Amino acid sequence: MKTDASRSRPAPTLEMVAALAGVSRSTVSRVVNDAPNVDPDIVKSVQSAISTLNYIPNRAARSLASRRTNSVAVVVPESTSKVFADPFFATLVESIAQTLVETKYTLNLIVSSEARPEKTRSYLLGGNVDGALVVSHHSGDHSWTRISDSLPVVFAGRPFRGEGDSYYVEVNNQAAAARAAQHLVDAGRTSIATIAGPQDMYPGVDRLRGWETALRSARLDTSLVEVGDFTQASGREAMRRLLDRGQRIDGLFAANDQMAAGACSVLTDRNIRIPADIAVVGFDDDSFATSVTPALTTIHHPIVEMGHRMAEILLALIEGEPADRVNLLPTSLVVRDSA
Repeated sequence: MKTDASRSRPAPTLEMVAALAGVSRSTVSRVVNDAPNVDPDIVKSVQSAISTLNYIPNRAARSLASRRTNSVAVVVPESTSKVFADPFFATLVESIAQTLVETKYTLNLIVSSEARPEKTRSYLLGGNVDGALVVSHHSGDHSWTRISDSLPVVFAGRPFRGEGDSYYVEVNNQAAAARAAQHLVDAGRTSIATIAGPQDMYPGVDRLRGWETALRSARLDTSLVEVGDFTQASGREAMRRLLDRGQRIDGLFAANDQMAAGACSVLTDRNIRIPADIAVVGFDDDSFATSVTPALTTIHHPIVEMGHRMAEILLALIEGEPADRVNLLPTSLVVRDSA
């Protein structure tokens, strides 16, 4: 006969098993659902916790957890207009799609509005996809929060939250930006401005830090800073603001090629010669770099390889295989006519 105490005691949960075993909820789920390639010691620890707590897995939940959709999602927390105007997104998504061609997985694209973050979360956790690839995330984004315990997630660049527990692919933005700025220093430029990216994104933050590092090493002024949002229009506006300060500028590092292209159009309109008067260096080496005159010196961002690696890592996680959490890709300086 059950006592009042036993009737009031809460039934053991997956979270309680995870806490006792010292692993994540998703790891317990993998053990419960007999996922392959789980470390035998971890399996033993989880099974011991299950036995200690007398945890009984919910059969319906187990069935749902083991059912595959053979679909993955690319989540882009940006406006639709920005996504379809930016070659970074197009190249990355194409690379991911090409990687999945020879697999059983199909790709869903979610352009996520932060006005309704719960809509994206609900979709991702509703059994519609087996994993997610999150691109271009900001510090204020909430669509993808609290989903990695229930769904494999890989980020393009390290996220602002949960960096130590997240899987991501990125470049060393700070070192690459420092190299870009150093190229201008080595060319004899002594008054070097920057158009930084958004400061709620790590690429924007790190590329600004890299520019500052190079200039401080050369004992140059680091006050010539304006911030854009990685769009061509923001590059134009930032360049106008820099020129309207009335300070001498003989070099410019823009945190991406779109903003560099926007800046170059303003310089041309004001009869400022590139590179004779102001040398310009961008970042990404995308279609904007070669569509402007003169062609941009820029940092080559391995976007195709980034998409490929993101997809590979996500598929490994879905299949319960081990993967490195931090995946750093190399960059290079591409010298053209603008600097």
